[in-house]
Amino acid sequence: MRLRALLDTDALGLGLLGGEDELDRTVRGVMTTDLRDPSRYLSGGELVLTGLAWRRDAADSEPFVRILVQAGVAALAAGEAELGDVPEDLVAACARHRLPLFAVHESVAFATITEHVVRQVSGERAGDLAAVVDRHRRMMTSGPAGGGPDVVLDLLGSDLDLRAWVLSPTGRLIAGPKTAGPGLPAEVCAKLAAEQLAAVRTGRRGPHRVIVGQTTFSLFPIRSSGGRPPQTARISPSPQPPRTAPGPAGATGVPGARDVRESVLSDWLLAVEADAGDWADERLDLLQGVTQLIAVERDRRDAARTVRRRLAQEVLELVQTGAAPAEIAARLRVAAPVLLPGLGTAPHWQVVVARVEWDDGGLEAGLVAQSLLEEILVDPGATGPEPSDRIAVAHTGDEAIALVPLPAMSADHDGGETGVLADALLAAVREPLSAGLDGDGRLTLGVSAAVHSAEGLRGALEEARHARRVAAARPGRVCAAGHQELASHVLLLPFVPDDVRRAFTARLLDPLREYDRRHRAELIPTLEAFLDCDGSWTRCASRLHLHVNTLRYRVGRIEQLTSRDLSRLEDKLDFFLALRMS
Repeated sequence: MRLRALLDTDALGLGLLGGEDELDRTVRGVMTTDLRDPSRYLSGGELVLTGLAWRRDAADSEPFVRILVQAGVAALAAGEAELGDVPEDLVAACARHRLPLFAVHESVAFATITEHVVRQVSGERAGDLAAVVDRHRRMMTSGPAGGGPDVVLDLLGSDLDLRAWVLSPTGRLIAGPKTAGPGLPAEVCAKLAAEQLAAVRTGRRGPHRVIVGQTTFSLFPIRSSGGRPPQTARISPSPQPPRTAPGPAGATGVPGARDVRESVLSDWLLAVEADAGDWADERLDLLQGVTQLIAVERDRRDAARTVRRRLAQEVLELVQTGAAPAEIAARLRVAAPVLLPGLGTAPHWQVVVARVEWDDGGLEAGLVAQSLLEEILVDPGATGPEPSDRIAVAHTGDEAIALVPLPAMSADHDGGETGVLADALLAAVREPLSAGLDGDGRLTLGVSAAVHSAEGLRGALEEARHARRVAAARPGRVCAAGHQELASHVLLLPFVPDDVRRAFTARLLDPLREYDRRHRAELIPTLEAFLDCDGSWTRCASRLHLHVNTLRYRVGRIEQLTSRDLSRLEDKLDFFLALRMS
C-alpha cells in the first residue's frame, strides 16, 4: 500500500509533518519500537511507529532518523500521547533525510494503525499470489511447470505466512514448502488424513478444521480436475447438514449425483496450518485456486501411471489365460526396465491382490481398489518426485492386482524375503483408511511369496487371492494376510463357523474363566504361558515369577477343571486353538 492511502484514512488520525513529496512510497509492513537502534529488526519498507521513549534530548533525533533511513523504512509515525507535540528536532532530522513523518493523535492506538496496515498489505499480497497461482495453473495445464506444487506452497509461506502441505488419502506427505523447516510428523499426517476422510464421508463441506495437539489445521480437498470442483464454504463449529436422502454413507441420494465413495479413497488434501473459519472470501477463493492447481499436477502423475498400468494389465491377462511361460517372460522383460530403471538383472516378483467392498454392493470398486493399492504400496523410504513409479497395478471387476518387482538382492541371507510383508503393509494407513470406509466398506489384501520366473506368476496370483480370502474372513474394516499364513493353522481358523467356535472355546475355557473370576487365580494367563514355553516347567515358572511347585498346582487345577491332560499333545493342541479362537 502507499503512504498516501494511510494519510487519507481518517480513522487512523495521522497528521503529515514532513515528506509530502514522498507519499507514493510503498509500505510493506509495520513495526512499533522505542529502541534507540532498532535496525536489527528492520528489513525495509516498514512504517515505524514510536512513542519517543528513546529520546532523552534533542541530540538523539538525528542518529535515530539516520538508522531508519539506512534500513530503508518507508516512513516514521510518532505518537503524541507522551510528549504532546512531536519535537521540532525530530521534524528537522526527518526533513534533512527526506523521511516522511506523521504525528499520531493521542486518541489513536498504535494497534489500530498496525491492524489496518497488516490487513491492507496482506490483501495486496494475496492478490499478487493469486496472479502467480493463475500463471502457474496455465503453465501446468500446457506443460511442466518446473517445480510442481512445492513452488506454490513456498509462495503461500513467503507471501501469506501460511504453512501448507499436500497429503495423500493415507497420510503420505506428497509435497511441502522447502522453506518451512521440519515437515509434519507421520502420526500428524495420518491423523489429518483420517479427519479429512471422515468429514467427506459424513457429507460435511470443506474446508474442515482439525486441532492436533495445540495446532489448528484447515483441510481443503484436492480432487481430480476432471471431476466436480471441491465445495468451499466457511468452517462451522458444528457438523454440516445431513445427507440429502437416506442411503449408505457417502451416497448422495440424488439421482445422477456422484457418489463420494468413487474418489474418497484417492483424493489428495491440502493441510494449512491456520484456522480458516474467519477468512475473507478472497482468501478462501485463493486457496481454492491452489487446490485446483495441485489437482492438475495430480492428473499429470496419474497419466504417467498409464504405461505401468497397461504393463500390469497385459501380464495379468497372459497369466489368467494360461499363456506360455516364454510369452509371459517376454512381457516381464519389457516391464522390468520401466519399473526398475538401471536394474542389471531380472527381478523377483510379488503379487498383491486388493478388494474394496461396500455393504450395499452397488458401487463398482475396481478402480477405487487400483488407486488405493498404488498408494498403499509406495515405499515410505523411497525418494524422488513420485516413488510409486515402481508399482504396476491392474484391475479386473472389483479386484485390483499389483505386480511388485523386487531386485534379486531383496532376498536375505537366510532365504527369506524383504519385499512386501502383509503384517506391515497396512500398519501406517489403517487409521485414515478406516475413517474413509466409514462403517460401510471393507478393504482386504492378500500378498504372495516372491517368485523368480514367469512360471511362478500364476501360482503367486492364486496364492495372493487365497490370502485375501483369509483376510476377508477376519473381523475389521482393514485386513491383510500373507503367504506365510497359508501353511499354518491361521489359514483354518477364520473359516470355522461362529457357533462351532463358541462351543469349542466355551467347553475348554469357560471353567477356567469362571474359576479365575471367583478366586483371582490367573489360570488363563498360566495356561497361555505354559503353552508358549512348550510345556517347560522351569522356563514357564521363571516367566511368571512363580515357584515350580506353584506352577504345578495351577496346571493341576486346569487339568482338573477341564478333564484334560496337558502332558498329551492332543490336549495341548486343543487348548492352543481355543485360545487363538477366543
